[in-house]
Amino acid sequence: MMRKWMVLAALVGAVLGITTAQAGVIRYTADLTGLAENPDVITPATGWAEVLYDDVAHTMRVRAEFSGLLDITTAAHIHCCQANPLANAGVATTTPSFVGFPLGVTAGTFDALYDMTLASSWNAAFITSSGGSLALAETRLFAAMGRGETYFNIHTRGPAQGGVGFPGGEIRGTLIPEPSALALSVAALLAIGAISRRRATPAPLTP
Repeated sequence: MMRKWMVLAALVGAVLGITTAQAGVIRYTADLTGLAENPDVITPATGWAEVLYDDVAHTMRVRAEFSGLLDITTAAHIHCCQANPLANAGVATTTPSFVGFPLGVTAGTFDALYDMTLASSWNAAFITSSGGSLALAETRLFAAMGRGETYFNIHTRGPAQGGVGFPGGEIRGTLIPEPSALALSVAALLAIGAISRRRATPAPLTP
């Protein structure tokens, strides 16, 4: 019995060591499609997006890849905050687009790091609607992201701009938080405990 609890204690220590080292970075991902737009967009385009938020360094790394757009890109943002994942919401990140996002293309990749303590990383209107401070805007955005209330959107040139695309957004996807290592590890430890209890339960006596 003592050995079993020593093993479990060692596992808990290892888990805490791992999760403490990773506590500052939270990962969110989204699959980008036209059917996720509101209203739906019929397009062959697809893509994915990833956000890595460091709540210690207060940085946000944004990565994306996309292809097959019906017209050239004009903007890309993170929108927040909609309780209904199918609803539309305002732009939270810098406008008219992420700094460095490839514009004027139908396919591409993107990888950039933003300092969320700088006003240049935000849409000024989002800061105002969040209470007027960068800290409040950061808290609001990533709390909403954790609830699945934000989406990544890629816009393309529409008829008014001489194109055939969708200026309101051609593909988008809800950003979903990755299950934390801590939550997964706790679940694993609970499972180990349940197994241990089953093994410790004496078998019923047969007549």
